[in-house]
Amino acid sequence: MDWLVTIAKFLVNEILSVPAYLIGLITAAGLIALKKSAGQIVGGAIKATLGFLLIGAGAGLVVSSLAPLGEMIHGATGAHGVIPTNEAIVGIAQNQFGARVAWLMIVGFGLGLLLARFTPLRYVFLTGHHMLFMATLLTMVLATAGLSAWVVVTVGGVLLGILLVSMPAFAHPWTKRITGNNSIAMGHFGTAGYVTAGAVGQLVGRRSRSTEDMKLPEGLRFLRDSMVATALSMLLIYVVMAILYVVKAGEKTAFKAFAADSGTAATSLGNYLMQAIMQGLQFGIAVAVILFGVRTILGELVPAFQGIAQKVVPGAVPALDAPIVFPYAQNAVLVGFLSSFVGGLCTLALLAWVLNPAFGLALVLPGLVPHFFTGGAAGVYGNATGGRRGAVLGAFANGVLITLLPAVLLKVLGAFGDENTTFGDADFGWFGSLIGFADKAGETGGIVLMLATGGSVLAGAILVQKRVVEPGWDPGARRDALLPPEAVGAGAPSDAATGTLPRNYPKLPPPAGAPTPPPPPEG
Repeated sequence: MDWLVTIAKFLVNEILSVPAYLIGLITAAGLIALKKSAGQIVGGAIKATLGFLLIGAGAGLVVSSLAPLGEMIHGATGAHGVIPTNEAIVGIAQNQFGARVAWLMIVGFGLGLLLARFTPLRYVFLTGHHMLFMATLLTMVLATAGLSAWVVVTVGGVLLGILLVSMPAFAHPWTKRITGNNSIAMGHFGTAGYVTAGAVGQLVGRRSRSTEDMKLPEGLRFLRDSMVATALSMLLIYVVMAILYVVKAGEKTAFKAFAADSGTAATSLGNYLMQAIMQGLQFGIAVAVILFGVRTILGELVPAFQGIAQKVVPGAVPALDAPIVFPYAQNAVLVGFLSSFVGGLCTLALLAWVLNPAFGLALVLPGLVPHFFTGGAAGVYGNATGGRRGAVLGAFANGVLITLLPAVLLKVLGAFGDENTTFGDADFGWFGSLIGFADKAGETGGIVLMLATGGSVLAGAILVQKRVVEPGWDPGARRDALLPPEAVGAGAPSDAATGTLPRNYPKLPPPAGAPTPPPPPEG
């Protein structure tokens, strides 16, 4: 029997405890369920494994590029500053919690399918990278509280499964307003920002015309390339902080910033500034590597998840990534991005002048990528209910949320709060903070509070589904009644029977650089 124990230990310690291998095995299992050929199964499993390894490689580059920036921010402002980047913090956490994250993700997805099958919330969450991000966040928060591995996986899996079916339901009245039918749902953990944007649009934009009636400069469209946007944002942040640091601390001290994390100290002011520029560009490369790894995984995982979902939850509504709404109002995407970024800058000023001194909240620097994707989607939601004013002010509110909530979230991340990066989208902030503060009630009390929080979210989502979504409430109906007939179209729902789009919502491909969402399940 010794040989059996040896084999069991080998499987657990050398395969199932290695996240990259585990992801490959999950992918293989899904492809087998889809009755793919042996070559497709082997190739898909290997690609998913390599994708996970790419995430780790990119995370190492992120850590290297963020180390000098953290020192500059602290030296220039006297406060701890972070750049919210989901891929970066996930990559860092994988080194410590990779196996638990993988198991939690499996449990959460399975429970999500069961909830979709046996509750009114018939949404199948197919945005795989956000499943991974939320699974990582829950693992980090629960493990930081000192809970055992099996409790982390079990409790975290329950909470993840609840979120996978609940968040699409909360956004669905506004999503149907945009798409005009029930064919897709929003499967992205920026939902709080999108619902807020839609609600703000209802308040401020009753007579405001659509963003699709105006022209925007072509010169700004290069920002739709995520790698360019990331590199440019980090380059600007690095240069500004480098200048502030050298002015405040002097050349002798400032030049040593680049010696952090095995780097080389600057030799002159020119070399100092060029190193700042290079670090910003390196960050763009690092995030691009991580994104490529994520997309490599998802290219294999999402089809497997879709196949399983079709068998378990027939007729369910697929919940897809945020860019799925971009084609419905492309001008609103750019307006939303810029407004969200301004909202982030204003909230950064609030953090620096009021909330950091009073409550010790970290400075959260606005990054172009989270503000583009969540701000762009928020612009579409705001435009659907409030036209131009809705797009501007709704996305501004999103920018406030994705700057303030990550600062609160850092309070419950333990040692990970010192990594100079964190989760960026709204739902990570509010839900992670609630779960993290519940942890402080002790192990038993904390678990009870966390499950009660999850239960409240699930009950609220079912209530919204039964009382709001199914009766067909239209959040933009009052605006349509106030606008002249020729203006109704931007944000007006289409004929659900024909599935046609509103006049001002031409069917265009997603903007360049946006991740391509998976196709909805057949049938």
